[in-house]
Formats: sequence, C-alpha cells, structure tokens
Amino acid sequence: MTKRSFCTYLAIFTGTALLNVLAWNSKGFCDWYMLHILPLWVNTYGRVTGLLPFSLGEILLIGACILLLLFVLAAIVYIFLKIFESVVRRKREPGSNRHIQKMKGMIYGYYIGFSWIGLGIFVVMTLNCFICYHGTSFSDRYFPELERQEQAYSLDDLLAVRDFVVTKCNELSKQVERDADGNVVYNGDMEAMAVQCMQELGKEYEQLSGFYPKPKKISNSEFLSQQHMQGYFFPFTMEANINEIMKILHKPATMCHELAHLHGFLQEDEANLIGYLACINSEDVFFQYSGYLSVLNYLDNDYYRAVGGSRQDYLSHVQILPAVRMDNQFLSEEAWEAVERKAVIPTETVDKISDEIVEVTLIMNGVKDGAMSYCRVVGLLLDYYSIQPEKIQKAGL
Repeated sequence: MTKRSFCTYLAIFTGTALLNVLAWNSKGFCDWYMLHILPLWVNTYGRVTGLLPFSLGEILLIGACILLLLFVLAAIVYIFLKIFESVVRRKREPGSNRHIQKMKGMIYGYYIGFSWIGLGIFVVMTLNCFICYHGTSFSDRYFPELERQEQAYSLDDLLAVRDFVVTKCNELSKQVERDADGNVVYNGDMEAMAVQCMQELGKEYEQLSGFYPKPKKISNSEFLSQQHMQGYFFPFTMEANINEIMKILHKPATMCHELAHLHGFLQEDEANLIGYLACINSEDVFFQYSGYLSVLNYLDNDYYRAVGGSRQDYLSHVQILPAVRMDNQFLSEEAWEAVERKAVIPTETVDKISDEIVEVTLIMNGVKDGAMSYCRVVGLLLDYYSIQPEKIQKAGL
C-alpha cells in the first residue's frame, strides 16, 4: 500500500469511526440522519438493487464467505512460503527465491484488497445500520402520551391483549382461503401488498413513508431455516429478504418487519410491532391473520409464565384453535425433512452459531439484552393498546 493510499484509508476509517462515536452519544444526530440521509440510500441504490429478480445481498454474503476462506488459505500458504524461503536461502538458490517473492507479493496484494473491502463494509454498515440503532425509538417518537419511565402493567393488562390477539387469530383462521388439505393459500401479489401495507402505515407514522423495494425470497432458505430465521435485512444492498420455505402465514408480517429496517427501525422489537401494525391495518384478511399470528407466541408465552406455568389458570382463558397452532408452525414436516436432507452442517450447530452471532451483533450495537429484544414487542403492544384501549374493547374483551 502506497503512502497516499494508506493516508486515504486512514482518513476514511477515522471519519467512519467518528460517525459511530457521534451516533453513540447524540440521539439528535441519529434522528436527523434517519430522516434526511438514510432515505437517500433507499431511493438511489435501493431502487437499483430492487429491480433485480434475485437477492444481491445473498450473493454478496456467499462471496464474503469465499473471501474469508481465501484469507485463511492465503495465510497458510504464506507461512509455508516463509519456511520454504529459509530453506532456499540456506541452499543459495536465487531463482527459486524470485518465484517465492512473486507469490508473497500476490498474497500481500490480496490482503491489501481484502482490507479495502473490510473498510467498505465498515462504512456501509455504519451508514445503513449502526447509526440507526441509536435514534429515537418508534414508541418514543409516536406514542408521546406514554410516560417515559418504565411502564408497569398488570396481569389483567397482559391477559386483555393476549386474549384479544388469540380471538382475532381464531376468527381469521376460519376466513382465510385453504386448499383441500387445509393449508392456507394466497393468490395475490404478496410482495406488492406488503409494500402497500407499509406505505399505508407511513401515512400515520412519517418515518415509514416513502419508497420501499419489493421483498425478495432467499434461494438458500434451507440454510436460513436451520438458523430458525424468517428473514434478513441486508444493509449492503438495502434489500428485505424472507425465508421462502417457511409456512406461508409468516411471510407477510416478516416482509413488513424487514421493510421497517430499511426506514431506520433496526431494533427488532420495534420492527415486530411495525410489521404487526402494517398487517392488521390491511384490508386483506390474509395479511391481518399474519399480523396477529406474528405476535401470538410472544404474548402466549409471557402469559403462561405470568401465571406461574399453571395449566389450570392458562386453560381458563381463550384457547388457541388447533388450526391456528398448525398455521403458526415455522416449517411443515415435509419442509423440515427436506432441510435435513440437504444439510451440510447439523441444524443444531448452525442454529447455535447463528444465535451467538445475532447475540454479539445486537449487544455490540447497544441492545443490552441481545436476542431477547425480540420479545420486548409484548411491552410495545401493551403500550400501544394502553393508549388505544377502544381497539380491544370493540372486540368485546
């Protein structure tokens, strides 16, 4: 690396690092950035990548894995070259040494290129991801009626929301279209409807307004399923991606969840709430059902824990219909069998590594409870319905 290149590299790295320091210490800067700068990325290259019929982010991720493998192999080759070079020097074979130096130069050039790619990743992740973690939360921005102290809710509050969601799931499970085997089907353009739902929600919540690319399906969804992941947001390409082989009713809420990330709401609990609201406010019954289903497990599990695991208390309230439980499965049995047949690495190993990566990534971005932050959507739902109790009361609960 030349002196000029090194100075350029150092200047970009330092500037990006300072942006991260500013983001961690200034919520006002992050809010300004999300409202005025982030939309530029979505509306420029987000539009371009959105035109592609495949997920560019997935391809880049595969490319990154290959580059990492080459990085390790290059290091091993370099070590052997150093050993071989010392032997050549002892034997005084200058011709061989020239070839060794040429190969070492190639490896050095690869490492220089790798370092620039790493810098590019750092810059893009900062601009499209890291800064957004430290802005004003969705609830703080749009639910000013709530006191900013920690809200305390009773078991009755939790029960009211839980029973409301269970009731809606039970009702909607009877209204969606099913095939001869009882599986839910959807004949519309799901991706376009997800975009429409988000744009409609943007009329009420300004930061969600504007352009959205259509969500894309991950071609390697079997590997994604091994991680028990329903979708991914790729900051490098501004793409919202979903698991293609998961059960169909998970797809609308997941699409809206991932699209929420494109507009700066990186916190997983907030994206869960946004996906929920986008779906339940749709006129499409299928999307409504997906929205309610997306928070069902969080609420039901919290309620079961709240009654101390008492089955008697749990069964004394609205019960989830068998059809809803079937619709709420992550994958069908046939899909799981296909995943296991194609698995190169055991699912348990992949899931464990994925959990660790997600945990570390979230904590590094200031999410102290890591992956448990997904579950905080229950608190956000309680907040939402505490200021709009009429929405539950209309359901007769």
